[in-house]
Amino acid sequence: MDRVSRSWALARSSWAVVREHRELLLLPVISAVAAVLCAAPFFGSALLLAVGGTATSSVHPGLAGYGLMFVGYLIGSYVAMLFQSALVHAANERLAGGSPTLGSALRGAVDRAGVLLPWAVLSATVSVVLRAVQERSGLLGRIVTGLMGLAWTLVTFLVLPIIVVEGVGVREAMSRSAAAFRATWGEQVAGHVGIGLVSGLASFAGVVAVLPLFWVGASSGSTVLVITALVLVTLWILVVAVVSSALGGVYRTALYRFAVLGEEPAGFSTEQIRGAFTPKR
Repeated sequence: MDRVSRSWALARSSWAVVREHRELLLLPVISAVAAVLCAAPFFGSALLLAVGGTATSSVHPGLAGYGLMFVGYLIGSYVAMLFQSALVHAANERLAGGSPTLGSALRGAVDRAGVLLPWAVLSATVSVVLRAVQERSGLLGRIVTGLMGLAWTLVTFLVLPIIVVEGVGVREAMSRSAAAFRATWGEQVAGHVGIGLVSGLASFAGVVAVLPLFWVGASSGSTVLVITALVLVTLWILVVAVVSSALGGVYRTALYRFAVLGEEPAGFSTEQIRGAFTPKR
């Protein structure tokens, strides 16, 4: 219960920042749309290569198809990362006492576009390799690969804000992120991060709220009610995902200012930050 209470407090502090600058909510939406539009031609071309000229049900993209899918994934990841960087830039400006705008956030991301490209390539490559290994492994292999992915996520958690705020290279950003993880958070980080918990509870609450409508529609054979329930659930989950992404960007930036810069971010108390990330002893 103490962790749930702390998670809720951290989520409220992050939301206070987002509520003051609601244009930050546009960045995850634009990010998702832009990433899909940029990656879709490559995945579509890979799909055409896979099914073109065959009358069988088997789909084999081939080397060229897999190459197109990787390029599409890389471009989509890079575009999404640019908008995540804009969110981090805006959050950092706000937590430092400034007043960010959508324009200033996007300009800050564009200024770091060149530095972000190597990180996008490395991050996408690691994700693709881990996913490929996981799909071809047994249960034990999947567990090990999942743990490796979790370790990668935690150790590189502050890479993006370090690059965005300071403009350093990927190697230095990774080194400093790993050092901050070892010195400040330790193995207790996974048990205290609360944004995901709050978002999960919000999504679950939305599903529970719409469930009676779905049940009535299914029981009465009303397709309209069933579709309405599914649409409402989908829209609610999308809204939660957008808000969660914005909160996560603010939260990560607040942790950067605390763990790397040694500052107390505006809107967050020292007790909240230290309680969320207990130093290793």
